Amino acid sequence: MAVDPTRADLARFLDEDPGGPIVMLNLLRFAPEGRASYAEYTRRARQILHKYRAELVYAGDGATPLVAEEGQAWDAVLLVRYPSREAFIRMVEDPEYQQITEFRTQALSEAVLQPTTPWPTRSA
Repeated sequence: MAVDPTRADLARFLDEDPGGPIVMLNLLRFAPEGRASYAEYTRRARQILHKYRAELVYAGDGATPLVAEEGQAWDAVLLVRYPSREAFIRMVEDPEYQQITEFRTQALSEAVLQPTTPWPTRSA
């Protein structure tokens, strides 16, 4: 199962940019003994997120799903807000970030990175 985006994934992600901030939904399934490696990744990633004005909005463990098919339960969920898709790309291409990706890759057996864009607000 895929856990890291490919160059083609990143190119498509940037090509589909509607502009503005994004919130990246991270659905994570840990490899055996992967939590410790992911904890190290997040510890090191905090400084890098700050450098690109990204913000960890939420991080939590998955519980038993209320509505899901077999195999759709996740071990953890994170929401990370980035000021733009370009900021996300710059971060993942940063040599400092590249040095810590091995911790994330080792930690996970499966992942979903789902970019989201805010819905337009309506005035009353």
